[in-house]
Amino acid sequence: MRDNAILGPWVRRFLLEHLVAERNLARNTQVSYRDSLMLLLPFVGRHAKSDVDRLLVEDISAERVRAFLEHIEHDRQCRVLTRNQRLAAIHSLAKYIGARSPEHAEWCAQVRSVPFKKAPQTVVGYLDKPEIDALLRAPDRRTSLGARDYALLLFLYNSGARADEAASLRACNLQLGTSPSVRILGKGNKWRVCPLWPKTVDALRPLVWGQGLEGRVFRGRTGEPMTRFGVHRIVTVCADLVAQRVPSMRDKRISPHILRHTTAVHLLRSGVDLNTIRAWLGHVSLDTTNVYAEVDLEMKAKALASVDISNLPAASRQRRPTASVMDFMRRL
Repeated sequence: MRDNAILGPWVRRFLLEHLVAERNLARNTQVSYRDSLMLLLPFVGRHAKSDVDRLLVEDISAERVRAFLEHIEHDRQCRVLTRNQRLAAIHSLAKYIGARSPEHAEWCAQVRSVPFKKAPQTVVGYLDKPEIDALLRAPDRRTSLGARDYALLLFLYNSGARADEAASLRACNLQLGTSPSVRILGKGNKWRVCPLWPKTVDALRPLVWGQGLEGRVFRGRTGEPMTRFGVHRIVTVCADLVAQRVPSMRDKRISPHILRHTTAVHLLRSGVDLNTIRAWLGHVSLDTTNVYAEVDLEMKAKALASVDISNLPAASRQRRPTASVMDFMRRL
C-alpha cells in the first residue's frame, strides 16, 4: 500500500499547508473546514469499521458523503446552509487530493459530483428604530459591566461589525479624537474604516483608558479578552430583557448579525447609497448589499405612497365575456 492512499497525511497537508500557506484563508474559514473534517472522519470510520488514523482516501466515498450530509441535517438538526458548508469543505479536500494524486482523479470526480442542496431564501431580519432604542436602554450604565454592554451594543449598531470583529477590536484601531473612526479587520483579511458617532466615542473612551495600543477594547468580567460567543451572549441577554416590555421583539431572534442588518437598513432609510453601505459593512459584492433594499418595507411603503393615482379610473364591475370570447375559449 502506497503512502498516498492513506487519508491522514492528506488531511494534515490540506489543513496546515494548503489552507494556510497556499490560499491564506481567513482564520474562521480554516476553523470551519477543520470542524467539518472533525465531524466527517469519525462518521466515515464508523461506517468503514476502521480507526480514523487508518482510513484510506477512497473510504470517503460519494455514498458515505451523502449519508454524512443526511446525518448533519436530520440527526444533528442543522440547516441546509450548514449542510452545504460542510459539503464545501469536503469538495475542497477532494479537489486538493485529486490535483496532486492522478490515481484519485476518478474518486475526486465522484465526491465532487455530490450536489449542494438549494436552501430556502430567508427574510433578512432587522430592528426598527424604537426597538433598537429600547435595546440600547437595557444595560444598567451605572455599573462598569452595564457601561461596557452599552458601549458594545452601540458600537455594533454604529459600525455594523460582526461579532468576531468586535471581539478582536484593539485600542490601536480606534481614532477617538477629531474625525473619530474605527478600522475593522473583516473577512478576507480586508480592512475597512467606519465613522463613529460622538455618543459611541464617549462610550468607548472609558474602555480604552489606561490600556496599551494592543489591548482589546471589549473584555469580560475577569479582564480577559471577550470572545465572539461573549458578544453574542450580551446581545441575547439584553434582547431577552427588552422583549418583556416590547411585544414586537418577542418573536424576533436577535443576535449581533441582526444588529448588523439593522445598521444597513437604517443607513438605507437615511438616504445613504448602496455602494457606501457595501464599503461600510465590508461586503465584497454589491449583490449582497442589495438584499437590504428588498427587505425594507418602510421604503417600499413610501415609494407606493409617492405614486399619484388620482387620475386613474375607478375600478369597474367585471363584465361577462362576450359570445365570441366564449367560443374562442371553447376551441382552446
